[in-house]
Amino acid sequence: MSTTQPSFITGVDFVTIPTNDFDASVEFYGTVLGLPRGKRWGSMPAMEFQAGALTIAVMDPTAFGQEFRPHSVPLAFQVDDVAAARDHLKEQGVTFVNEMIDSGVCHQAIFLDPAGNALDLHHRYAPQA
Repeated sequence: MSTTQPSFITGVDFVTIPTNDFDASVEFYGTVLGLPRGKRWGSMPAMEFQAGALTIAVMDPTAFGQEFRPHSVPLAFQVDDVAAARDHLKEQGVTFVNEMIDSGVCHQAIFLDPAGNALDLHHRYAPQA
């Protein structure tokens, strides 16, 4: 019999998205996606954006002694209408890797940011089990 220990983790403060072009990423997340800008990390090439309750830190990892590698699995952004959001972003030149996926519980459309990170427009239409 296993005993569940209470977790010392109380939440998630932020997720990090790597970039190799800080200015292009700031424009993309702030203007194209329309996410409210948060704190800049001093003079470092890193800035926070707010997506609902989630803070996204866009940063150039090479300025912090790390290698740049884009995320290949998507961060999913919740939207009310995937098709409408996809069409809006396509009009702004955003590259999508698929049109739309219907999994039987949600709609999704995966796209790329300027650094090649995979992102996802996501809408769950089925009730939670």
